[in-house]
Amino acid sequence: MKSLWLRLTALLLVILLLTGCAPQIGKKTTINGIDIARFTLVYSETAPDYCQRAAEYIQAEVLARTGKEIPVCTAESGTYEHEILVGDTNRALSHSLKSKNQKMEFYLKADNKHIALNADYFIIAAAAYYFVETYIPGEKFSSEIPTDSITVAQPITQTPNNYIFLIGDGMGFNHTKMFDYFSVPEETAYYDGENVFYGYYLPYQGSVCTDSLSGVTDSAAAATALATGNKTMNGRVGRDAEGNDLQSLTELAITKGMATAVLSTDMNTGATPAGFSAHAMDRDDSKDILAGQQKLMLEAGTWIDCGLHTLSTYQNHITDALDQMDESEKGFFLMYEEGHIDKFSHNNNMEETFASVIRFNQAIGLFMEYAFYHPDTFLLITADHETGGLTVNQDGVLAYNTESHTAADVPLFAYGAGAEVFEDFQGQNTELPKAIAAMWGVPDFGE
Repeated sequence: MKSLWLRLTALLLVILLLTGCAPQIGKKTTINGIDIARFTLVYSETAPDYCQRAAEYIQAEVLARTGKEIPVCTAESGTYEHEILVGDTNRALSHSLKSKNQKMEFYLKADNKHIALNADYFIIAAAAYYFVETYIPGEKFSSEIPTDSITVAQPITQTPNNYIFLIGDGMGFNHTKMFDYFSVPEETAYYDGENVFYGYYLPYQGSVCTDSLSGVTDSAAAATALATGNKTMNGRVGRDAEGNDLQSLTELAITKGMATAVLSTDMNTGATPAGFSAHAMDRDDSKDILAGQQKLMLEAGTWIDCGLHTLSTYQNHITDALDQMDESEKGFFLMYEEGHIDKFSHNNNMEETFASVIRFNQAIGLFMEYAFYHPDTFLLITADHETGGLTVNQDGVLAYNTESHTAADVPLFAYGAGAEVFEDFQGQNTELPKAIAAMWGVPDFGE
């Protein structure tokens, strides 16, 4: 009888296993003793889109790692027994974490029933990534978040595989400080409440000299310097003073098997996108520039997407490009330019210049968000030159002094593993691409 009972028990267990109804003995998925499936992810409907995407990222990762799907709701839709609060919400636990600084850090705190994550702007993405990697490490886990203290942490970084080079055409130091003098119009598309240029969040900053072999640079010579590590004459695109072709970072990345992309709010034939994708004796040689770009697209699959000058479309183009680049096993190199800071500074149009800075700022936010979800990403922000001689006059008012380019140094901001080489950087624009190439194992790039 005992033998028959054992056989029946074994048969029942087999049936349960086959039907998926077996008790999950020992399979814990708890945080502070609460099963992850009992939580609701909560964000505020008035918060920036970064918060909703962070909540959805956590939801997707929990499902992928544990097979359990937890709901995502707005704080305004109701309260729930166990909540993971993402960003600023109307909950007291969120208020206790509300950030009041501009450091590259984020905050976590828990009580007996809830968990809160908070950070400024796009940095909430870093908090979401950290939360998942630290407290939901796999299919089974039993994690503990301190309930008697606030966890303060910084984004996780890994050896770079992806490289993003952002260029604000005509953007000097005072362009990046326009937020100190003007308020962002609330009707601005994708407005996320920013009141500071996001580059100032990044841990490594410096200044860059932009002169060309002609003296005060134009955009073509500056783009060539940033793309190839070589100074050249004004007007040259991807060529030295003698007219010889110079290898660009885009072309070098292709030899490394990396995916490549060139994006700009300017047109394809604009000096900066051309400098990273073509070779021409003169920046006005549209035929040569387009031919070079066509060759890159056909032979190497380079993603060239320009003319992204409307606030309502550039976001989708950026995310589409990143989705495309994300498929590359060997990583990618992507250059993105905001071209209209220069154009409106030439006209001394302060309002439209600021609108262009805002657009560039929001693009930076999207790229930084990507970097936080993909910690093997290196990001560099700079300008090709300064336009307009933007200064603060004796009345404390921001004002233009010229309609031309100037020789003023431009800002540099860097993020990612290896970016420490740019700490307190003061040097030539040609040193930037050389530093990136050195990370790719090419220390003599540009020579």
